[in-house]
Amino acid sequence: MASHGKDSTWLILNGKSAQQPEIRETVESLRREGHELRVRVTWEGGDGNWLVDDAVAAGATRIVAGGGDGSINEIVAGLMRQTPERRPALGILPLGSANDFATGLNVPMAPRDALKLALTGAIRQVDVGKLDDEPFINVASGGFGAEITTSTPVGLKRLLGGGAYSLMGMLKAWNYQPYEGHMRWPDGEARVPLFMLAIGNGSQAGGGQRLAPSARLDDGLLELLFVRHFNSLGDLKRIIDELENLPQDGEFVRYLRVPWVEFDSNGAFPLNLDGEPRRYERFRASLDRDALPLVVPENCPLLHPPA
Repeated sequence: MASHGKDSTWLILNGKSAQQPEIRETVESLRREGHELRVRVTWEGGDGNWLVDDAVAAGATRIVAGGGDGSINEIVAGLMRQTPERRPALGILPLGSANDFATGLNVPMAPRDALKLALTGAIRQVDVGKLDDEPFINVASGGFGAEITTSTPVGLKRLLGGGAYSLMGMLKAWNYQPYEGHMRWPDGEARVPLFMLAIGNGSQAGGGQRLAPSARLDDGLLELLFVRHFNSLGDLKRIIDELENLPQDGEFVRYLRVPWVEFDSNGAFPLNLDGEPRRYERFRASLDRDALPLVVPENCPLLHPPA
């Protein structure tokens, strides 16, 4: 970890949130309490990377990502470019619309509480996911949900919430065609027409959907959830039942814990990486073990209790 400097904590704030009066008041209040806090604001995509470089060069020991899941992803990418011994701890100030990663960690949503935690909370080493060489901290989710959730996760919410008739109508309206997905992991493989795929280091995505309820950030394993395409309302009802139980080898749903998975598709498969839209024909998902120091609340549900 970087050595201490005068300004040991940097808040890298998404520019969309920079003018919120509550954020300004929170920063000023914590400075009055004696916390050293330097604030920088992003203007466009990619700014988080070089701002992390600046923070590390200045000796920052903590970097707080102020924004949503996409902002956190960008800061994580910047941190993973640093050598491990120079990598500051990551704190989170959740300011997005979904805040899936912060919610999974049980980070407070109130800005003052979240920023105070980021400044003073305990630090734990956590795994960081990789999709090929691109890091992700939370969840990569793809298929039908990803294809329509660039604007809103309504389809995924309706599936997991049991709105069967609504979802069937959406499938027909979109004329959805499944992707042939071929997945390989250490002790198995599957070739299926995919409706949905989720690869979790963290536990939830899509605005609160717990796609990987067994996820831990310190276990060296990814959660692999995939749902086979279906054709009827009866199939969909079976899927909803299986999603409640998450079988290892269900008729439509499989839920596995794996150190890595390789994926090939018959087309450019839509995938949201920590909420950011991507498309891949093939990829390998894996983990960097204990790669990132993360500021966490007490009794964090995504971590095993400390020894």
